[in-house]
Amino acid sequence: MNRDLLRDLYAAVAAVLFVVAAALAGIAIERTYGTLRVGWPPLYSNWLPHLGPGTPAALVVAVAVVAYGPSLAARLPWRALLLTAWGTAMAWTWSLALVDGWHRGIARRLTTKYEYLQVIDRFHDIPGTLRDFTHHILLHSPDHWPAHIAGHPPAAPLTFVLLDRIGLGGGGWAGAWCITVGATACVAVLVTVRALAGEGLARRAAPFLALTPAAVWMGASADGYFAAVAAWTVALSALAVTRQGTHRWRTAAFGAGLLLGLTCYLSYGLTLFALVVAGVLLIGRRRNLTTTLRVLPYLLLGLAVVPAAFTLAGFNWWEAYHLLVERYYQGAGGIRPYGYWVWANLACTVFLVGLATVAGLRRAAGTLVRQRDRLLTPPGTAGGPSAEARLALLVSVALLALLAADLSGMSKAETERIWLPFVMWLLPACAFLTKPRAWLTAQALLALLVNHLLLTAW
Repeated sequence: MNRDLLRDLYAAVAAVLFVVAAALAGIAIERTYGTLRVGWPPLYSNWLPHLGPGTPAALVVAVAVVAYGPSLAARLPWRALLLTAWGTAMAWTWSLALVDGWHRGIARRLTTKYEYLQVIDRFHDIPGTLRDFTHHILLHSPDHWPAHIAGHPPAAPLTFVLLDRIGLGGGGWAGAWCITVGATACVAVLVTVRALAGEGLARRAAPFLALTPAAVWMGASADGYFAAVAAWTVALSALAVTRQGTHRWRTAAFGAGLLLGLTCYLSYGLTLFALVVAGVLLIGRRRNLTTTLRVLPYLLLGLAVVPAAFTLAGFNWWEAYHLLVERYYQGAGGIRPYGYWVWANLACTVFLVGLATVAGLRRAAGTLVRQRDRLLTPPGTAGGPSAEARLALLVSVALLALLAADLSGMSKAETERIWLPFVMWLLPACAFLTKPRAWLTAQALLALLVNHLLLTAW
């Protein structure tokens, strides 16, 4: 066994021990104080071994990707690979969701007392509801919003209101929307990796993006939909920076800004994606700093659209955010201990990304250390960072954004769904791995075990 592979295994074992420590500490804290407010720490779930109608399909998808994923990713035409990745991600997510059955796994996920479909009727007058939105955030306010509506800007519930208005109402359609749109996140990540770090690394990452353990929570979770919007924001930013030889870079830059604005009005915490977009612009400056700067006016113009529309409609983002912070501490956020969740959240992340990504992140860190001198090379000159270093930088920026979210204390528990938009950008680190089939097997086994042994809440 070579030294790099042995170090990968050490990293994987360390991650397992980290998760075990979080679980044991969590069980002890919950039994003693009852302050974690989760059923199976560190995950928001309950122990319930079960099978379901999605079990056979999930096994078939897992075996197929492990057996044929790396070879197909290497030889399919690029557009065919993107369609195949999207289709595989959808098949994987649907099958995992259906392990819990149609009603419990999909149709009822977004209809509970905490969820968006509970408030559809309150948006009969959309402009009036937007003007009045902040008056119902706090728990003591009249007709206060359910938890997820109070915890998000109104673009999140409005998505499901608009689906209802066009005849796609109910939990089944809402779940199908989240799965279908959410699965495109893997395509957006592949487009970005190809633009910034080359097609070879994107192809190597493709099977891992399609077979991610995060799909356990992507199914019928609105955060899966948010992850896709954020991912396409980054993808369009990368295309705007790297495709300026065509006339479409301006459209890409404007679209990136437009989607970034929408991202900020889907979830307050996703404003941190501005860091990821900035990282993309910095990675893109390797070609020409002037070229990168040309993107900014179009991006900022697009960024102004969604905030301007909601502000003119009467919704004050900053006021709502400050009220949300107060509401957060009125509920479980004021009870859950920061000292535990600030590190246990990262144990949740191991379940999302899998041991393969942990090993890939180790290799990404090694790449940055080895090429630290080349990272400082002025743009447009020879000897700049390699494709591997550019991918490692992209992954590192996403990890930095995730750590900022963690330190904020506004995500204590439930990060297995809340951090879906961030973890999609850690998965490309798997492109650094050797033995892809072995690592894909580990990814699939983790997702299957979690979905069949635990009843997840999202």
